Amino acid sequence: MTQQFLKPMALAAAVALALTGCGNSSDQSAAPAPAKSATAAAPAPAATTAAAAAPTSVFDISELGPGTEACTDFNSFVNAKWVAANPIPSDRTSWGAFNQLAEKSLETQHEIVEDAAKNADSAKAGSVEQKIGWLYKSGMDDAAIEKAGFDPIKPKLAAIDGLKNTTDIVNYLDQSAADGDGQVFGFGSGADFKDATKQIGFAMQGGLGLPTKDYYSKPEYKDLRTAYLAYIAKTLELTGVSEADAKKQADAVMKFETSLAGASLAPTEMRDLDNQYHFVSVKDADKVTPHFSWEQFFKTQGVTIDNGFSLSQPKFFAEFDKLLATAPASEWQAYLRFHAIDDASSSLSKAFRDNKFDFYGKTLAGQPEQKARWKQVLGGVNGAMGMGLGQLYVAKVFTPETKQRAEELVTNVRDALKNRIEHLDWMSDATKAKAIDKWNKFLPKIGYPDEGEWRDWSGLTISQDNWYANLQAAQKYNYQYDLSHIGKATDRKEWGMTPQTVNAYYDPSTNTINFPAAILQPPFFYAKGDDAINYGGIGAVIGHESSHGFDDQGSQFDGDGNRANWWSPQDKTQFDARTKALVDQYNGYAPIAGKPDLHVNGKLTLGENIADLGGLNIAYDALQTAMKKDPSEADKKIDGYTEDQRFFLNWARVWRGSVRDKQAELYLNVDPHSPIAVRAIASPSDMSAFATAFQCKPGDAMVRSGDKQVKIW
Repeated sequence: MTQQFLKPMALAAAVALALTGCGNSSDQSAAPAPAKSATAAAPAPAATTAAAAAPTSVFDISELGPGTEACTDFNSFVNAKWVAANPIPSDRTSWGAFNQLAEKSLETQHEIVEDAAKNADSAKAGSVEQKIGWLYKSGMDDAAIEKAGFDPIKPKLAAIDGLKNTTDIVNYLDQSAADGDGQVFGFGSGADFKDATKQIGFAMQGGLGLPTKDYYSKPEYKDLRTAYLAYIAKTLELTGVSEADAKKQADAVMKFETSLAGASLAPTEMRDLDNQYHFVSVKDADKVTPHFSWEQFFKTQGVTIDNGFSLSQPKFFAEFDKLLATAPASEWQAYLRFHAIDDASSSLSKAFRDNKFDFYGKTLAGQPEQKARWKQVLGGVNGAMGMGLGQLYVAKVFTPETKQRAEELVTNVRDALKNRIEHLDWMSDATKAKAIDKWNKFLPKIGYPDEGEWRDWSGLTISQDNWYANLQAAQKYNYQYDLSHIGKATDRKEWGMTPQTVNAYYDPSTNTINFPAAILQPPFFYAKGDDAINYGGIGAVIGHESSHGFDDQGSQFDGDGNRANWWSPQDKTQFDARTKALVDQYNGYAPIAGKPDLHVNGKLTLGENIADLGGLNIAYDALQTAMKKDPSEADKKIDGYTEDQRFFLNWARVWRGSVRDKQAELYLNVDPHSPIAVRAIASPSDMSAFATAFQCKPGDAMVRSGDKQVKIW
């Protein structure tokens, strides 16, 4: 069940997940689940990031289009040739710079798990190496998995068959959640919005098999609803349910989920912080759900709730309770039976895996073929022991020297952000002082957890020969680990992303910016690249994550991670007007060729768009500061392009790629990030520095001027 409270703000959609937010992976590659570990990266003294050696070409200018295109369609100018020459692989829904790095990370991880599997029997008993090796080995044992069929879930299906009344159903939901397999709603730990030093429990909406509530009601999704019904029926039939009964149960599941969907919040509504936090006592929560005892639930989970917890979407939970009271037991059974099978399908025999892929991969996302089996298994390993695998990954590929260079860049970009805040012409000195106070409390974390801060896996038992049992054990272990934080102090040093993940994120509850090892490589970061390339790549990433602290959501939290208003009314009015202009700008983009009526949702993507715009401006400022230290270097051209031009070239190159139409449509509905082609052009078009660098003129498509030019941070 995907947690939906105050998600860390990541640089990009998870490249391994084609259906983020729904818990279904149609792009079946490694999908590292958030694993709590720890790190603290102390920024090194500020320094220029240019290599000591002479400038080296790290950008293939033969990929560029005609020069006149730079001012009309910068994305096409930088990326069109590459995209045409690099079609999307048949086992993916998208392909681009992020995907290439993710593939490289997968290949490295593949080497690691293969070696671990070969040496697991002789490895130190209980070591991470042994557990990773046995876990991967059990997943690759196709013969055993095929022989087992759906035997692993027969006890769960039998338990569902025995549900006769509301009490039985509630008891089942409680125990299923305790096993790490929560149904209908999600539950986990998170920082209290009003006191971020403390971890509390959060209960949040869930339970849907389709991406959002709109898919259950809007006419344009009628065909998908029909396909989903067929998928539900086929899923049930695979466990021996007759065709006629399967169709009847599928109708019941759809009816049930449609009721949940009607009370669920849309992705845009979920971005409203008022919809993410609703603190109540256990007694008051029971008033919302009189047929569901939260005291009993918490007892079954093994957690102690003192003052209360966040019942984050009360309307949803009221509907959940209504279904407990009014939906027939047979409808509940159909719903729980289907989701028990669906949740387990990826770890069962080939028939179940193929069936799930046919709907979530082919039908929903347009992916022609499944990933190779080793990639599917590696995805399971990451979900089960992602941070454990990350420990082996870092030891193999990431050096302390790389970490130190990245820390220098972080320092320089953060300094540029501070300078930019101090010189804003629309913000009062009083609000600036509070913004700088938040800036002072930023905690950067680079690459991986420091020594002694890696997560402990000693309590997880992994066998050599049972893939399903291993995944279930890890699922329960990780859930209980998460719940163990409730009632304890928030640890700012914990990581919410594995080192092998090609991404980065900002966490407003801890005020931390986090850069996993896997993103600290080309085309984002070159150890011997020129400043312009590095600032246009990883520098803009650092600026992006730092800007999240001041986007429409992050700006509602102070430097200690508490939701607090540190704005004067006049400054907040100015900020809202500027962000409204950015919403309007992005609403105008129609990114899917041949579908001019499908637009970017400017409100859903606002936070990421603010971070892109702020991050690129901040990184550009940091580049100018670096070049002032060596004016002769700043005047040099590399491959005929100035440093300013190369800065923007690498920004666009980072976002190069293409996406299958079905996946692109899905992203427009669920992804808080704008499409990659839009990200390549939108922020540069708001910067006068871009127009100057490429000698663009007023009226050119890449030039937004006057009232149309958006400036925030």
